[in-house]
Amino acid sequence: MSRPDTKKRTWSETLAIWLHPRVVAMLFLGFSAGIPFSLTFFTLSIWLSEAGISRSTVTFFSWAALGYSFKFIWAPLVDRMPLPFLTPHLGRRRSWLLVSQAVIIAAIIWMALVNPGGGGNSLICMAMAAVLLGFASATQDIVIDAYRIECVEVSLQALMSSVYIAGYRIGMLVAGAGALFLASLFGTSKGSYHYSAWCSTYLVMAIAMAAGVVTTLFIPEPERNQQPGDGIYSTADYVRFLGLFLLVATLFATTFFFSAAPAATAKGLIAGKLPMNRNVVDFGVEACRLLAALFVAGVGIRFALFAGMVDRRMVFDTYVEPVRDFFSRYGGRTAMLLLTLIGFYKLSDIVLGVVSNIFYLDMGFSKNVIAGVTKVYGVGMTILGGFLGGVLTLRFGVYAILFLGAFLSAVSNLLFMVLARSGADVSMLTMVIAVDNLSAGLAATAFVAFLSSLTNISFTAVQYALFSSMMTLFPKLIGGYSGEIVTAWGYESFFLLTAVMGIPVLILVWMARDVVELK
Repeated sequence: MSRPDTKKRTWSETLAIWLHPRVVAMLFLGFSAGIPFSLTFFTLSIWLSEAGISRSTVTFFSWAALGYSFKFIWAPLVDRMPLPFLTPHLGRRRSWLLVSQAVIIAAIIWMALVNPGGGGNSLICMAMAAVLLGFASATQDIVIDAYRIECVEVSLQALMSSVYIAGYRIGMLVAGAGALFLASLFGTSKGSYHYSAWCSTYLVMAIAMAAGVVTTLFIPEPERNQQPGDGIYSTADYVRFLGLFLLVATLFATTFFFSAAPAATAKGLIAGKLPMNRNVVDFGVEACRLLAALFVAGVGIRFALFAGMVDRRMVFDTYVEPVRDFFSRYGGRTAMLLLTLIGFYKLSDIVLGVVSNIFYLDMGFSKNVIAGVTKVYGVGMTILGGFLGGVLTLRFGVYAILFLGAFLSAVSNLLFMVLARSGADVSMLTMVIAVDNLSAGLAATAFVAFLSSLTNISFTAVQYALFSSMMTLFPKLIGGYSGEIVTAWGYESFFLLTAVMGIPVLILVWMARDVVELK
């Protein structure tokens, strides 16, 4: 991995870097990544709520975004497998970018054609479309992250991160506030739900993805280091490797789906016999259900290797070597500390974010106010925070801004308690959003730069996908129960809980200070 360039730059040189074509391209790629994330994680919750879907069911839909948390499973496939016809002409990164963007557009159109309030299997169809969107969007993220890390040196990762976050937030603004404005313009509201308005809105969002497609067609393929195994595997090897992935995915999905009924029965039995909080019981059962699905998938991998379905060396180079490389570079104890920090850093923000839109509606804010303050104004604050994070990271180092971002994120959650007591106070909402989004943008820039610095460029896509998956897995699992926690405890206690979640993060950042300072 290249070391950071410590050369001091003049203001003119700094400005020239901001206008570099690769930096500008990252703005549009961030925009392309922000649209599907917002449609899955935020806007969909408003749509489902207006359609009369219960709060608990709405928050369970956040699990559709778990593809972001498990993308490390198929990241090696994206990193290695060439795509017929496309890879020879576009290169490995651009070909996968184009395919993932095409699937994203198809999934958004599918969602637009489903009325979640139509009864029957409509919710199941919407869930399937949302899962496909999450899968395709996570795949796009894998490629964008690899492209960002490979196209510039380590010293510029904070700058690239801030530009990527700016584009990402603009994409979220378009798919968040823009979608809410469009839905209102087309004639739907919480008290007067019209499916056609949401259908038209999501079709417009599908068209907006064209910005990412055009960028993909014009950007150059990055120069990249050779990976272990490059050029030694045949087309048949890659086909068998794809078959292994499909087998594992099928086993995981089938086990997880058919275990739903036994899991529901187990929840009722345990809750009836043990004096435990129902939320704790539900989480424990669902965690066991997830582990069971992973176990069955693991058995499938063992069987495939035993039967000679795939090349053992290819599996080792793809899945084992990137992990071994990380642990060999940092040592077992330090590596586990870093992975724990990665897994918990965004816990409080993500858990709160799952229920935030429902909270705004419950407080009595209109969709126009939610769109204007939390999306438009909020995105502006996030972009400003990202810019400050990039500048301050270059000036004071990653560690200082990581710690500051974690502290501000926890403190800002306490302000939501004040907002819960104030009701539909637009001035208070504006202040809370300003502090929360400013701190989030600042923290995100430093954190992405930190993750990028941990990545070995020989395993770019796999290692960064593993890091970013760990970053969201546990928070999203907890976030799926946020609706039930709010129902049982109320909003004020819930926001206090999310703030307390930030305390262990501060301790972890402090413990990792020596490692972070080296980056």
